[in-house]
Amino acid sequence: MRIGREARQAAKGLFRACCVDGRLDGNRIREAVRLLCAERPRNYGQILARLHKLVALELARHRARVESATELSPEFRDALSARLGDAGTAESGTEFIVNPALICGMRIQVGSDVWDASVRGRLVELESKL
Repeated sequence: MRIGREARQAAKGLFRACCVDGRLDGNRIREAVRLLCAERPRNYGQILARLHKLVALELARHRARVESATELSPEFRDALSARLGDAGTAESGTEFIVNPALICGMRIQVGSDVWDASVRGRLVELESKL
């Protein structure tokens, strides 16, 4: 579904209004959605869809997903979570997943940023070069 410029701008304005000191405020988001549904302005469905996407992208920016070929020790998990939290990337938490398909190594994703230090990632890279 294609979204109009006015709806996109309105959603962006609502998103900015829901931020306090550069961070999303859940209460403000709920209130903005409630008011938007009550008033039902023109293209409010598109505005809601775009606002939902903006909120999801912002939440993903602060959540880390760590994939490893084997189970990580609790000490390493804590240290990695602390490092990601100190860097300001994983303020909303870190999710640890065991993925044997990686063969060896680790893959970290924070938002749209990916750091791949796995054997599988290197093999895929090598295959694309050949």
